[in-house]
Amino acid sequence: MRSLACVVVMALVAIAVKAESWVRVNQMGYLPNDIKVAVMIMEQPETVKSFKVTNVATGKSVKINKVKLMGEQYPFGGTARLDFSQITEPGTYYITAGSAKSREFKIGKNVYVGANEVPLRYMRQQRCGFNPFLKDSCHTIDGRIVLSGEDDGKYVDVTGGWHDASDYLQYLSTSANAVYQMLFAYMQNPNVWADEYLANGLPGKNNIPDILDEARWGLEWMLKMNPNDSTFFNQIADDRDHSFSGLPARDTVDYGWGPGKERPVYPCCGEPYGLSKYKNDSKGLASSVGKFCSSFSLGAKVFGEIDAEFAEVLQSKATNAYKVGKANPGACQTACTVSPYYYEEDNWSDDMELAAMEMYRATGEKDYLKDAIEYGRLEPVTPWMGADSAHHYQWYPFMNMGHVLLSMEKNERVKAEFLRNMKAGLERVRDRAGNSAFMHGIPFIWCSNNLTIAFITQAMLYRKLSGDTQYLEIETAMRDWLFGVNPWGKCMIIALPEDGDYPIDPHSPLAIKAECRLDGGVVDGPVYENIFKSLWYLYLRNEDRYKRFHTIAVYHDDYSDYSTNEPTMDGTACLTYFLGCLAAEAK
Repeated sequence: MRSLACVVVMALVAIAVKAESWVRVNQMGYLPNDIKVAVMIMEQPETVKSFKVTNVATGKSVKINKVKLMGEQYPFGGTARLDFSQITEPGTYYITAGSAKSREFKIGKNVYVGANEVPLRYMRQQRCGFNPFLKDSCHTIDGRIVLSGEDDGKYVDVTGGWHDASDYLQYLSTSANAVYQMLFAYMQNPNVWADEYLANGLPGKNNIPDILDEARWGLEWMLKMNPNDSTFFNQIADDRDHSFSGLPARDTVDYGWGPGKERPVYPCCGEPYGLSKYKNDSKGLASSVGKFCSSFSLGAKVFGEIDAEFAEVLQSKATNAYKVGKANPGACQTACTVSPYYYEEDNWSDDMELAAMEMYRATGEKDYLKDAIEYGRLEPVTPWMGADSAHHYQWYPFMNMGHVLLSMEKNERVKAEFLRNMKAGLERVRDRAGNSAFMHGIPFIWCSNNLTIAFITQAMLYRKLSGDTQYLEIETAMRDWLFGVNPWGKCMIIALPEDGDYPIDPHSPLAIKAECRLDGGVVDGPVYENIFKSLWYLYLRNEDRYKRFHTIAVYHDDYSDYSTNEPTMDGTACLTYFLGCLAAEAK
């Protein structure tokens, strides 16, 4: 009997020892006047009424009572939000709460200085054609036209641009969005961008901010993808690419013209198409052609005083693209061949709304403004906002920049209408977050981090344009999510911060074969477990060391998990606006 009692006691002790708690903090750090909230997660609930914030340098601790218990949230027995906004003195700190201790973190005006340049490192790594990071060239004989009738098999020079992610496909939709986001980021905060690289991406100064060099790299490729007034290309290569996992300059995929030879170039098409049994669901041209227009037109404005001839070409192309987009409403999707995975973009009025606004800003012609308002009313709120799920890239871009430009209008009625639309999207996401300790109301679909960045961008722009700060807490919470305030305690941007817990085994041949770190790359982020289990060819090559933190969503820092740990070029480019704003706080 006595020995049995000892066994029971030892078992209970073992259970108690195994129960742990963690405090998640923004590993990048906090600005002095930020809303500062850490999140405590507990395997077993603890009664936490206060916590301490300790200054590492002085050893001085401040006891704080602002604890909001959030209750059980699967798989955690207890959760809490720890508000330490009252701590504003610059320094390095850590938090202790109950049995948990956080990582060290910084508070200071300069914590985000230079962070805005880091995504550009990844963009340079993703360059196709001449790659300055590898100091080598790839895909220099792209490509041959397919699915264009009498032009099938013809050679067209479309070298340049960026690889979309860790494969080597190239898409107009994501590339044009990347171009626009970088141009917009520069326009909003022109004084925070460095000049440390040449136009070709190699180190040096050319008196042009590096973010504009990168945007121009994309614009020049887009010009090749629109060689004449009636031809718009949408994609280079397809998922046959995935049979190769080496460095891009050694790509040996055979698309029908020999190993490592030309790759297929797909046109923008207004009806379902594909080279195999798998077809997309294209219904028009406007989504892609509208993106050509908005990026060309904003590019013309930005480069007008740098290269007038280049700007003139861009604006001429924008004018023609707008006409083509207006005449061909509907969404143009990407193509697949060996698997049923493609970018399932369904919306297009947002692209034409933005295109119309950029044309209005370029010309002052009121008809463009009228068009923009009409297009904007077709989709007041980007449909993923407040939704539980969506198809892959179904509602893309993930935020509506046309609404932003209409919210900048002098006409008070127009401004008020589109600010309401922006607010409605934010409200839906906040409502969906409910009582989440992390305030996370974004669906865990493929590329959930990209949606998170879009939400932060919309929230920040809404706040700046309206003066309404009621969404500042969730805006900050989603920023913090990217920098480690999430169940896994994982920073979702490689090398931000330098000493942070960021992905070290991303899904990328470049990281493996070139043994390099993909600085600035935003990984896809957590997905619903059922998505992870349903995708083809997914497995883990290492032990799932984050298993105890999985909620309804999973995340794996594992090369083999392309659904959560693959960096994407467009998500990374979309970081530039809000990181530029944070960097500007120190100016």
